[in-house]
Parts: sequence; C-alpha cells; structure tokens
Amino acid sequence: MPMNIGDLDKMPRARLSHGPTPIEQMPNLAAHIGAADLFIKRDDCTGLAMGGNKARQLEFYIGQAVAQQADTIVITGAVQSNFTRMAAAAARKSGMDIHIQLESRVAKTSPMYLNSGNLLLSRLLGATLHRFSGGEDELGADMQLENIAANLRDTGKVPYVIHLAQGHPPFGALGYVVAAHEINQQIVASAQSYDEICVASGSGATHAGLLFGLRAVGNMTPVKGICVRRAASLQGPRVTQLCQKIAELLNMENPVRDDDVDVNDTVLAPGYGMLNDAVSEAITLTAQKEGILVDPVYTGKTMAGFLKRARQASAGQRLLFIHTGGQPAVFGYGSDLTHLLSDSPL
Repeated sequence: MPMNIGDLDKMPRARLSHGPTPIEQMPNLAAHIGAADLFIKRDDCTGLAMGGNKARQLEFYIGQAVAQQADTIVITGAVQSNFTRMAAAAARKSGMDIHIQLESRVAKTSPMYLNSGNLLLSRLLGATLHRFSGGEDELGADMQLENIAANLRDTGKVPYVIHLAQGHPPFGALGYVVAAHEINQQIVASAQSYDEICVASGSGATHAGLLFGLRAVGNMTPVKGICVRRAASLQGPRVTQLCQKIAELLNMENPVRDDDVDVNDTVLAPGYGMLNDAVSEAITLTAQKEGILVDPVYTGKTMAGFLKRARQASAGQRLLFIHTGGQPAVFGYGSDLTHLLSDSPL
C-alpha cells in the first residue's frame, strides 16, 4: 500500500521481512508491575535468521545494493551484533557475499561470547570475518570498512558498504518509517491508541525512523527512546540529526520537533552490552510472566526502561514496547545469565 510519505515509495527496497508483525497484550507482566496496560510490537518476528528490527532496515540497504549491482555486503558491528548477523542472512538471501568486521566494543573474553549467539550464526551463514580492535570508534571502524571494500574491488568484486558513523544517508531508518505507518494502521484498525511507545535507541536509526514516520502520518504519540549505547546527552542530538537527514532523503519537510525527541539513559550503566540489576529483572520477568525472551544488550535494557515507566503510569494508561529482537545474543551472554536461572544444569 502506498505510504505517501515524501519520496519513500521511490526508494529501492528488497522485501526481506515478515509483516505486519502483531501487537500483543502482556497481561501477566502488567498485573505484576502496576496499573498500566502493557502491549508489545513483535518485531522479533520479522523472519530472516531469527528476526529482529534490522530486517526492516536491511530492506533499504539491500535495495540500494541491488540498484548499484553490488555483489558483496560489507558491514561492521560488535561481536554479538544483531545487525551483522541479519546482514549476513540478507546478503545470502539476495545472492551476495558478506564481509563482517567485528569490533571489540565489549570487554568480554568468555568462550560463549566469542563463539556463540550472533557470531555463531554469522559463521554458519558463511560470512568472511575481519577484526577491528579500536573499540568504540565509529569513524575508525568505517575507515577500516572502506579499506576492506577497496581490497574487494581490487579482486573484481562490487561491494556495498553499510556504514556505522553518521554522515551517510540513513537508508536503514526508512525501515522504521514504514513500521510507523504499519503501527498507525494497526491503531486505526483496533480503534485503540497508546499513551506512549518505548523503543531501543542505539545507532538511533530505529528510534528516529519510528518517530519520523509517526509524525509524518499525524500520529503524535510520545516516543521514549531507551539509551542502550551512549548517554542521553549524546543520543538526543544524534536522533534529532537523523530525523533531519531522513527528511532530506525523502525530500520533505521534517515533521519532528526538537521536543519530540525523548531519550532516557537511567538503565544504561555500566555501559553498552553490560548487565545491571534492572536489566536482569527485566529479562527474568518478561520470560517468566509472558514467555517472551529479551536480550542483555538491546531489548533487555529497553524493557528495563519500559518497566520503570510502567511502574510510574496511571491506571488505564496504555504503553507499547517495540520488541526489536536480539534473542541470539542470549546464548552469547550465557555465562552472564547464570545467576538468573531457576536451578542448576543437569
């Protein structure tokens, strides 16, 4: 269905995800937490190598790659990156090779972290792996990606690079402009709105795309971004800038006001990819109350922020959590999760 959001329907797009993903109620979790009604948008069910939000983003990156007749995808991410795992699947589904650069963002050396979860799946998908030891250095990681791409060109390959740092067109964010349209249609069909939507805010592409897309269709529901990678003082301007770049990409006026951008970092410490008590509780409660799995890096932290908000909400308020996937990372973080387990292994 045409979305009539700027030039969105003109953008090259490869259909990779299952949709629309359902919105479900979480009555058991709501009863345990407080008075608000809690809902979840199941974007962990997008398909493509165990699903997640990146399937929506990759539709536009792969669309660009196909339009440019690329034969190889080059991408960077943390060792347990959901994005790189799904990029590998998207590349294979599109008949392309895949090169993944692994960044040492998290100081973990356990065999589970270094060999299981997303990394295991990327290797199963046949990805060629590269190492980047610079840690939290987006510009440095992108520079090394360009070196990898240059070497591939020297061998006759045609690479398409999915960059990490800002300064490049935010094609991935368009996936959540589409998702926002989908959510708005679900709201209209059910005749039930939400008082707040909660989403992970990491690279900022999902957060910015969702916020932009809602405002573009006239939906003014507050969107709260839970910081999973950097402090709110850095994340807020990043999301604001991304919204402006989406507007430029779609050749339209930016519908997002500065005060629409709401980010919260109260569950971020001790940092990206690291557990805290609130995240541990969120992982356990979501699993044991609703049978839904969230991961330690993104959705666990976002759920922790969501539950904090739910405890403050009034009776009858309706809060929506965007489940962006990431379940394979649960296996990579197995040694960190043993204190949450109900009993000893057999």
